[in-house]
Amino acid sequence: MNLDDWRSRINDLDNQILHLLNQRAEAALKIGDLKRRHDLPYYAPAREAEIVTRLTAGNPGPLPPDTVRAVWREILSGCRALERPLAVSYLGPSATFTHQAALRHFGAASRFTPARGIVDVFDDVERGRAEYGVVPVENSTEGAVNVTFDRLIDSEAVICGELSLAISQHLLSAGRDLDAVKVVVSHPQALAQCREWLAQHLPDTPAEEVTSTAAAAEMAAGDVSVAAIASELAAELYGVPVLRRRIEDNPNNVTRFLVIGRHPSEPTGQDKTSIVFAMRNEPGALYRVLEPFARRSVNLTHIESRPAKFRPWAFVLFADFEGHRATATVAAALNEVEERTLFLKVLGSYPAA
Repeated sequence: MNLDDWRSRINDLDNQILHLLNQRAEAALKIGDLKRRHDLPYYAPAREAEIVTRLTAGNPGPLPPDTVRAVWREILSGCRALERPLAVSYLGPSATFTHQAALRHFGAASRFTPARGIVDVFDDVERGRAEYGVVPVENSTEGAVNVTFDRLIDSEAVICGELSLAISQHLLSAGRDLDAVKVVVSHPQALAQCREWLAQHLPDTPAEEVTSTAAAAEMAAGDVSVAAIASELAAELYGVPVLRRRIEDNPNNVTRFLVIGRHPSEPTGQDKTSIVFAMRNEPGALYRVLEPFARRSVNLTHIESRPAKFRPWAFVLFADFEGHRATATVAAALNEVEERTLFLKVLGSYPAA
């Protein structure tokens, strides 16, 4: 077969794919009608996680699993939007890494609204202005995002999803090369993450702090002498070319994000549960709290202490572990833990990233 024959073959396959996608969309509309009649949530994270897991597990190739996940994320987003577009609040402004995480989790067909702060994202979800929110919770180099942990203690919202995003910083500029750059602008944290690269490649170029990487990209879009350190999403949204890619000093910088909502997630078989608890200040207290998990072979994946607001030098502890609170093993462990703590709150069970 020659090139024209293969292109004709691809055209036929594209037509078949489009026909099947519209059949899937019609089925999604029927499901949306059933959900409306029975007052069921439009977004079912457990179901979507099950679909993507099943397809990636059965994928024979040559498409890699990451590509399959990305394609189906947008298929699910588009079909979900036919039922009703999801309203998603995220830590803004536009083009931040939290915005990027929200797009990756929910797909482009959702309705995204930037919030001024993490507290505002929680408030949007609790007051019904958004059905879901996306907030950062920890970074592999900077540690915990304390505002998120503090807000989880009192919030009525539950964790219903998580995802991790590699933080890649790019140098954006409308100029043709580095010689055209007279000033580098970005958020202080982004500048700090690229300090060594800047010292090596732009040693005599001043760096200026601005309120966000998005604001930096907007400045670079209007001035060829300005370069911004920002995400690839910022480059796309503000129409600024990427002059240098991946200029961060630490290539292993990853941020974990939480998806919060008002409805708990159903079990998928690959779940995680997050809790917060307070315990007595006495020898062996932590051991006694964690022992029910160890005895039942429930794997703890994270534990973090935070100062309690109700008493000086008192602490609460956050913990993540594998499993869903609806399963018998986890439920039994939580019952025992509750008896051994002063306070216990299940923050949510959700599909593990």
